[in-house]
Amino acid sequence: IATEEPLNPIKQDIKKGKLRYVANIFPHKGYIWNYGALPQTWEDPSHTDNITGCCGDNDPIDVCEIGSKIRYSGEIVQVKVLGVLALVDEGETDWKIIAISVDDPEAQKIHIDDVKKHKPGYLEATVDWFRLYKVPDGKPENRFAFNGEFKDKDFAVEIIKSTHEYWKALLHKKADGGTIK
Repeated sequence: IATEEPLNPIKQDIKKGKLRYVANIFPHKGYIWNYGALPQTWEDPSHTDNITGCCGDNDPIDVCEIGSKIRYSGEIVQVKVLGVLALVDEGETDWKIIAISVDDPEAQKIHIDDVKKHKPGYLEATVDWFRLYKVPDGKPENRFAFNGEFKDKDFAVEIIKSTHEYWKALLHKKADGGTIK
């Protein structure tokens, strides 16, 4: 999401003038879920999160959709929120919502505690992936609040609500969005 451009189009991420790609983290090739963001949310970089002790990353909340279907870039997908992971990425709070598409065959029967049963190793792989994904770029491993434990849907919904309030403040110019348009 190009937050510094009007209407925030979806574009290839660029860092230091070069196209940015995520490195392969053995044994994975690229992202291990459908990766996206929740609209109308914002992790405020001037707000210190009480849980992580860090400020927001100046982006919408990220979503890891764990359904069985591979989605295309820019696709809008209605999801069922399962839980959340509290990542601290280069000293910034970077919440990761874990969700499943409502049209996935497993959506009705799966909750965050069921993921280990229905998709063994997926949550552990998610934590490992987020811990290591910047290491190939020469950066240190990321860390997590709650020792990398996933919090449940109710907790995740509260995070979504609070970041929606930060987004509303940004929209109404009650928060400094810096270069965000």
